[in-house]
Amino acid sequence: MKEWTRDIEINAPIDQVWKLLDGTLEDMQKIMPNVIENELVTGSENGVGAVYRQKYREGKKLQEYNVKTLVYENEADFKKLKVGFNLANMFDITTTYEVKKLSDHTTYFRYTTTNTPLKWVTKLLLKLVNSDKVVVQFVERVKQVAEKEMAEQS
Repeated sequence: MKEWTRDIEINAPIDQVWKLLDGTLEDMQKIMPNVIENELVTGSENGVGAVYRQKYREGKKLQEYNVKTLVYENEADFKKLKVGFNLANMFDITTTYEVKKLSDHTTYFRYTTTNTPLKWVTKLLLKLVNSDKVVVQFVERVKQVAEKEMAEQS
């Protein structure tokens, strides 16, 4: 298993950041444009155990997988969402989003993802991949979108 973690301070209120991570499909697509569908299959929205059917398009390739909510906390000053999914029977992946209110206009954001290979070929591939580039880009994208939306509201 590999794990990558990045954190960043965002100049936007906690709810502004949170809605990008736990909002509508349209909000989600602002930071994850390749997600084209996110439909609740079982459970209740925003609840542990909820399962969403997600479709993800990369180029001409369309992937479908079930995303299960593993942790869900939504307090005024701290919010956390952890989800897990199996990608093409090759990897078990978890992603954790944590946001913490630093002030009325500043939020701490931590993103952690784990990737567990399920086949020997993917284990070899994962050993070769040492880059956290995707994680860094994601955290920066969340910051850019949240701060841009904040500026547009001012």
